Amino acid sequence: MALLRRLRALLGRKKPVRRVGMRRPSAVPPTADVPREDSLRARLVEDPNDIEAFGALADLVRRRASGVGPADPLTADQEPADRERAENLAVWALAEEIAGNPRAWYALIELARLSLVDDHEGAMRRLNGACERDRTGRAVSESVRMLRESGLPGDGLGLGVGHWSPREHEVEAGRQVVLAALDAGRPLDARRHLGELADSPDAAGVARVTAELEPLVAAAQVQA
Repeated sequence: MALLRRLRALLGRKKPVRRVGMRRPSAVPPTADVPREDSLRARLVEDPNDIEAFGALADLVRRRASGVGPADPLTADQEPADRERAENLAVWALAEEIAGNPRAWYALIELARLSLVDDHEGAMRRLNGACERDRTGRAVSESVRMLRESGLPGDGLGLGVGHWSPREHEVEAGRQVVLAALDAGRPLDARRHLGELADSPDAAGVARVTAELEPLVAAAQVQA
C-alpha cells in the first residue's frame, strides 16, 4: 500500500503548464542519456502511443531511478524492494505525464498495470479510458493482453466485449478477446467471438487468426 500512497501523492501534485512529453527543467547536471531521452520524448510528443519509444524511455527512467532510495548500511547497496519501488514510481510519473495528452491511451494502460494490484477498480477505469481514446482497437488489444498476462483473463474478456468492434477494430483486438475467453475457461464465448471476427473487413487477417485459433477453440470445447 506504500506504493499506492506514493502514486496518489504524485497524482495530487501541482504541475506547471508545459507541453506534454517534454523534459522538465532541472538543476541536476545533464547526463549522457539526455540526448536519447530528448529524442524519445520528441517521438512521444509526435505520437503519444509510440509503444517502442515509451518502452525505451521507461527503461531509461528505471535505470536512473534504480540508484535512488535507501541503501543497506552493511552493503551500501539498495534493497531490491526499494529499487523496484523507485523504478515503478519513476515509470508512473512518466506515464502520468504522457497521459496528459488527450490522444494518449498507452500511458493509461501503463498506469493501470502499475496500479492493478493495489487499486483494481482504478486500474480498470484507466483501461476503459484508454479504450475510449482509441478508435483503431489497438488499445483494446493491449489492455486485454495486459490483463491476461496479469492473470485476470475474466477481466480482460469483460473489457474486450465492452469495447471491441469487429467491423472497426484491428483483428488483433478480436484475437485477444478470444484468447481471454479461452484463458478464462469459457470455450463457448471463445467460439462466439471467433465467429464475430468474420465481420472484420480485413479478410486476410481474419483468415490468419482463424487458422491459429480454431484448433485451440475446438480443443477447449472438447475438454469442457
